[in-house]
Order: sequence, then C-alpha cells, then structure tokens
Amino acid sequence: MQVTNHLTQITNVLVIGCGGAGLRSAIEIKKSGLDVIILGKRPKTDAHTVLAAGGINAALGNLDKEDTWEQHFIDTYLEGYGIGDPLKIEIMARESPSLVKEIDKWGANFAKLKNGELDQRFFGAHKYRRTCYSGDFTGLSILRALLKKADLLKIPIFDNQYVTELLIRENTCFGAMSFNTSSSERTVHLADAVILCTGGHTRLWKKSSSRKNENTGDGYYLALKAGCELIDMEMVQFHPSGMVLPEEIEGMLVTEAVRGEGGKLINNKGERFMKNYDPLRMELSTRDKVAIANYTEIIEGRGTKNGGVFLDISHKSKEYIVEKLPNIYRQFLEAQMLDISKSPMEVAPTAHYSMGGILVNPETLSTSVNGLFAAGEVAGGLHGANRLGGNSLAEIIIFGKRAGIASSIYSKKINHQLRSQKAISVAHTNINKFIKSGDELVRPLQHELRLIMWKCCGVIKNKNLLLEGFSKIEIIESKLKNIDVRIDKYNCEDLALIFDLQSSLLSAKATIISALEREESRGAHQRSDFTNLNSKFKFNCLISMDENNNLKISKVPLKELKDTLKKIIAGVKKEDNISGKLLE
Repeated sequence: MQVTNHLTQITNVLVIGCGGAGLRSAIEIKKSGLDVIILGKRPKTDAHTVLAAGGINAALGNLDKEDTWEQHFIDTYLEGYGIGDPLKIEIMARESPSLVKEIDKWGANFAKLKNGELDQRFFGAHKYRRTCYSGDFTGLSILRALLKKADLLKIPIFDNQYVTELLIRENTCFGAMSFNTSSSERTVHLADAVILCTGGHTRLWKKSSSRKNENTGDGYYLALKAGCELIDMEMVQFHPSGMVLPEEIEGMLVTEAVRGEGGKLINNKGERFMKNYDPLRMELSTRDKVAIANYTEIIEGRGTKNGGVFLDISHKSKEYIVEKLPNIYRQFLEAQMLDISKSPMEVAPTAHYSMGGILVNPETLSTSVNGLFAAGEVAGGLHGANRLGGNSLAEIIIFGKRAGIASSIYSKKINHQLRSQKAISVAHTNINKFIKSGDELVRPLQHELRLIMWKCCGVIKNKNLLLEGFSKIEIIESKLKNIDVRIDKYNCEDLALIFDLQSSLLSAKATIISALEREESRGAHQRSDFTNLNSKFKFNCLISMDENNNLKISKVPLKELKDTLKKIIAGVKKEDNISGKLLE
C-alpha cells in the first residue's frame, strides 16, 4: 500500500507524550509566548502518570526539620548505587520544593497539616518524611492539575496520534510523522524543536505494572533512529509484588503496605522464606531484596502453581484489613473473588520502572541531536541502579519544566527552519511497508516477546539466559516483514501494534546488550553469574545505533561529584531502615 498524502501542522515546539512530563513542558513553552502542540497515543486523562500512587518528594522539612536538599541528594545518589548523574540528582533535590508547592497551588490539592503546610510521609529508603501526597492517587491529582492549567492556556492536545518517526536532517530534528489511531490519516508536524516524553519500556515483561499498549519503548526507538544514545538500559526496577491472576491484569501492583501492615511471604512448602534472605527485617526488607527473594523462590520451584508466592495477611482481623488496606481488599475481591481476610494472595515481582533511557544534558534535557529534547521516564541519568519511590513524580515536573524552557530558548535562537522532503518520504515508506497481508499476527508475537524477557532478562539473569533471549528476539524480528496488518477508516489497531512491537524489539535488545556488558550485580541489575557489586566498575553503559541499524555498546566513566557534594556524601551510608516506610 503506497500512501503519500498527509496533513501538515506547524508549531514552534512539538511535545510527544501527554503525561505529566509532556504537559509540564508544554505549559512552560506556552508561558514563554510560543506555540506548542502535544501529541499522545492514549487518552490524555489516562496517561501512565495516573498510576503513580504514593507521592512526590520535596525536602520541605515540614515534619522533620532536619531534612534538606542535601539529604535528598544523598538518599537518591546512594540508593542509585553511585551511577546516577550527580548534577541531575542535585537539580531535582534543589528544585522540587518550589515546584511541588507550585503544582499544589495549580490544583493538585496535596494533604495539609493543621498549620496549612503540606503533609509529608515516609517513603521507602528516604531518611526523613519528605513525600507529599493526595491520598493514594497523587499521580492522578497532578495530571488533573496539569490538564487544567494546559486548558487555561489553550494548549492543543491531540491524544489520538501515534508518532512513527522523528524527521531529521543534518543531525537536526525538525518535526515528526504521526497517524491518527482511529482513521489512519497521517500528519507531518513541522517544528523548531521536539520534546520526547513517551515513558519507558516495562510492558516488555510478562509481569508488568504497565497496562496494555503503554510503555512499549517507542521513545527509545525514535531516539535511537534519530541518532541519540541510551544510558543505563540494563537498569529496570522490579516491584516485589504484582498480581498473577487474571492474565489481563497480570502484574498490577499489590501495595507494599500489605507487608508493612504485617503481611507474610510464604512459599509452597508453607515456609516463611524471608528468613533465608534477610532474617533481621524479614518482609520489611528493601524493595530490591524482596523482589529477588520472591523471584528466586518461584524459579527454584517453591512458588505457587500460578507462578507466584503467597502473601498472607489473613492472620489480621477483617476490620483491620478493610481499614488499613481498603483498595487491596477490593482489588482482589473484584478481580479474583478472593477475600484476603480469609485466604492468602498470590504475588510475583513485576517490571515497574525504566531507570535508564535517553542520554540528555541534565540542565537543558537536550540530546545529541539538535532540537531534540527528552524528559520524564524516557530520559536516563537520574535514578542510577535503583529508584527511590516518589522521585519519579518530582522528575516529571522538574525536568518537564526545564525541557520546556530549553526548547523555547532553542526555538527563539534559530534563524531558519530545516526541512527535508526526503525525510518525509522515508517516513511514509516506513509506514507503507507494514500495511500488507501476511501469515503472522502481532499480538502473539508481543506475548512471545514478553515471555522471553521475563524468562531471560528478569529479576535475576546470567550470560546464557541473556544470549538465549537475544537470539529469540532476533527470530521475532525476522517475522516483522510477514505480519498481517489491515487498516480501514474506522480501525488501524494493527498498524499501531506493529510499531509498538518494532519499538519493543529494539528496546529489548538494547536492554539485553547492556545487561551482558555489566558483569556484576548492582541495585536492580542482578546476575547469578556475577553475584557481587564490583567497586572497580565506575562506568555507565551507552547504546547507540550505527548506519546499518545495528546496536553498539560503549562504556563511559561515571560523572564526577563536585567537591561540595563529595563532602556531604563522605562517610554516609545508605538508609536501610525502612520499617514503617513501606509505600508505593
């Protein structure tokens, strides 16, 4: 099918992604007096941001007066096992207090203390109470506040657009190609600058807290094809407990508060197995250690018949459970007809957050491609080898704003706009080549990829598994050209799915290549053939694509700490006492 027709939209800055990072970027661009357009592939009111439940971090010291931005920096840097970008971490720690207050004034309506200041609670491995929140729906409240602000500023949001390609000429991004996910109508978006805010790639795993058709790695694909580099792709955070049934919601989070309220982890032998992994803290151990324990029990044959372990809170009274864990009580009752006050839950680790991503300048969020920026989960550098809960919502508003400012400055400075009919023609060709009859279907291949990533690149991996996974992914990749894709004016789901799969395959390969390169266990990256952290490994893994579309890996030295930051880090240990702090 050869289509070359398209609509044309022109704007100063194009934002791809209508979650929190994209909205915050666009707001800043509009405030600078420029035109901006936001594109999204799912409803703007249901972006992945809504799933961030627990809160947003800011060292306000409203409850713990000792808290400072320096302590926030320490907690984030050390919990990331020393491979995060110090400047990016410092920016987040310094700027989050003012921006958290700002988003609250815009309508996020965070919980307040009696004196009117923002309430704060503990969250994971933070030393002090610095997490501001709106019940257990903080991400949703932030998204609604940003949408309200965007609406006041009359920012156009087109949340039915699938971006297939960034338009590049002479290492400069001048726009993007998209198609309407309902009608398949194509649009060429011409812009001075483009910001990627497309999320991560955790839907690549069979058990994932991401929902269908989101976090498929499309931002990584677009960036690599454009000429950007990816950093720390081996660093994927697995939450210890996700649902195992029913299959359509497999991986949905089961809050860590269940363990905080006394939940016990038990294998199929009736053994409370955390005594073998952390006998002191048991179920109150850190997120990465509990995930490793659960995964080990499952793969070594001590799991449930459904591929999980038991999480039992039934020794508590029903009244206590309903009071302390109302959402989880309803979640299992509605999904499985299971009364958790009478029977144990089944849970398994679930792919939860992409800590690696596009390599960006930490101050401007610019990439190695002129006019191309990236913010939010799609960008790497902040979290290192492990993410602290509550930092991701801070990340989207802080670096979303910065990307908006930097892209506006870039747009105002350029003297002329590059254009390329050749780049537009190639973008059409890359869509047309998929629209044909074939013997393969996309959904089964997506499912196969998720099984491969879970088995071969899961919580614990080794060289043989990673190589097996890479080989199997290449087999799926060879089937792309034979996939059946049919579209009409009412439905083009097949077309969106094949682009999702194409992005997922490339992102999966980048993850495996990076995991092979890092021959140690560090934070979320765990290898059974290299079980210890190697203190001599002072590098980040970078992935790039050559002119033949092959992925290349290189290692770059870690960013140096400034002298002032060296002083505050000196002699400090990670905050491992998380009793009473278990929240998403």
